Amino acid sequence: MLSYDLAHWSAFLTAAVLLNISPGPDMAFIMGHTVRGGTRAGMAATFGVWTGAFGHVVMAALGLSAVIAASATAFAVVKWVGVAYLLWIGVRALLSKGGGLTLDDVPSGARGDIWSVYRQGVLIDLLNPKAAIFFLAFLPQFVVEGAGPVWVQLMVHGLLIILVAMFIEPPLVLLGDRLVVRLRDSRRLGLWLDRALGSLLIALGLRLAVEER
Repeated sequence: MLSYDLAHWSAFLTAAVLLNISPGPDMAFIMGHTVRGGTRAGMAATFGVWTGAFGHVVMAALGLSAVIAASATAFAVVKWVGVAYLLWIGVRALLSKGGGLTLDDVPSGARGDIWSVYRQGVLIDLLNPKAAIFFLAFLPQFVVEGAGPVWVQLMVHGLLIILVAMFIEPPLVLLGDRLVVRLRDSRRLGLWLDRALGSLLIALGLRLAVEER
């Protein structure tokens, strides 16, 4: 089962790498939280995005993404819920008191913020109808007749995209944190980092708002 030739894997893995290194909303979200709150915040955002992507893979394999792709109403509902959520967390960041999410000097009870970042990553990815349509359009291109059940092929290739991301995004988070670790100790800079993250999230929300199917 799932028998592919070398050309298939070469084409797929090349596409998966290019997809993961291309700048986009997910990468902007991850790096925004890395700059604001350090490695732990960046990794929480990363795991959240991966979880959301896994949800899209499952939906694509089960055919649910086809509903969003075919129904203007379903697309619009998911889109505007996503817009509202992005704007909401963006405004919250703009109105925050700064300080970021650095955890070295805070009690363990305050670490719930990391779970908040994780949940944001999950919802931002799941509530992006473009992501659902992308997986529905991209994954079937690598389905090979006779190689195995279609839903299994979709799941395997979708999971491999996330696996490739696991080799690309964490090093970028670590690098981003190292570049700003000393600057982040400034309370004033922490305030501006919150403002920058809020502006980024609002920009992503507005970008999603103007996107068409």
